[in-house]
Amino acid sequence: MRGPLPDYPWDAMRPFSEKAAQHPEGALNLSVGSPVDPSPPGVREALSAATDAHAYPATAGSPALREAIAEWFLRRRGVAVAPEAVLPTVGSKELVALLPMLLGLGAGDAVVFPRIAYPSYAMGAALMGADAVPADDPAEWPENTRLVWVNSPSNPDGRVLDAAALRRAVERARELGAVIAGDECYAEFGWDAPWDADPIPSILDPAVVGSDHTGVLSAYSLSKQSNLAGYRAAFVAGDPELIERLLTVRKHAGLMLPAPVQAAMIAALGDESHVNTQRELYRARRRILRPALEAAGFRIEGSEAGLYLWATRDEDAWDSIAALAEIGIVAGPGHFYGDHSPRHVRLALTASDADIAAAAKRLSAAR
Repeated sequence: MRGPLPDYPWDAMRPFSEKAAQHPEGALNLSVGSPVDPSPPGVREALSAATDAHAYPATAGSPALREAIAEWFLRRRGVAVAPEAVLPTVGSKELVALLPMLLGLGAGDAVVFPRIAYPSYAMGAALMGADAVPADDPAEWPENTRLVWVNSPSNPDGRVLDAAALRRAVERARELGAVIAGDECYAEFGWDAPWDADPIPSILDPAVVGSDHTGVLSAYSLSKQSNLAGYRAAFVAGDPELIERLLTVRKHAGLMLPAPVQAAMIAALGDESHVNTQRELYRARRRILRPALEAAGFRIEGSEAGLYLWATRDEDAWDSIAALAEIGIVAGPGHFYGDHSPRHVRLALTASDADIAAAAKRLSAAR
């Protein structure tokens, strides 16, 4: 053991969840971004048709899946990658937590990630005894940096890094001899200008890296855009040499995606209509929840993309969480996302239309 691990943060929410459950009309859980809408019918059909999966699946993914991922990157992200430079993963959280291990990091190495961030970046460093360094400014990244995570659009605050910001990050990582990975799982959900019209750039975009993917990886998940969180369907692409290393380690570790899930991913990647439909569902929920929060005294910051509203009433986040629990709403405290967001709460748009409408009604009544 390299040392004790921190408590799982969501355990601290238990008393607030219990308080919310006491509301006469029940609790409305807007704390966790787990999709509630149905998985696409065509994807479920593809999964069902592939259930005669008697042989071990390839850790690299089937040739058809790797080609589908490469084609999707070109069509949706404007990025040219070879099928050999992509790799399916068992969800994206697995990759985030295990990438330091897959790259051979350890004590004395630093893993850099955003100051306001999903906690799995820091946990990945902790699991390997590496230094966890929250820092947004590339000039502040230490000399022992060996892995950098950038997250755009960000969870929890919905910020987007433009091509110039991504380019500066890549340049600094290369100066340090570090791998840089872009967590881009919310890229299909841009709400505010310019991201309501312009594509959100990938870290592999030619405007960022030209045609040179050396030391650069892009991670993506179908959990949000296709409602496949339960499928654990994700992938990573980029530097062919890094992908080959990840593949080799994953072969030894037995990290392979089930064959039926691979078939389902091919169907999901080839169908844009369900993604467009899902985007409009989230847009409509956002248009209901945001003004209700603002009317209740919250200020929305960032949140120009992604599936969350990042809100503050300029009070400690736990006070906001307690006030929301009084009206039966469960949200996520900013304390869970690092030391730099103690006065914010995160509310997910991944709730049903009925729950979003009910939350807006309760907020309006409570103001």
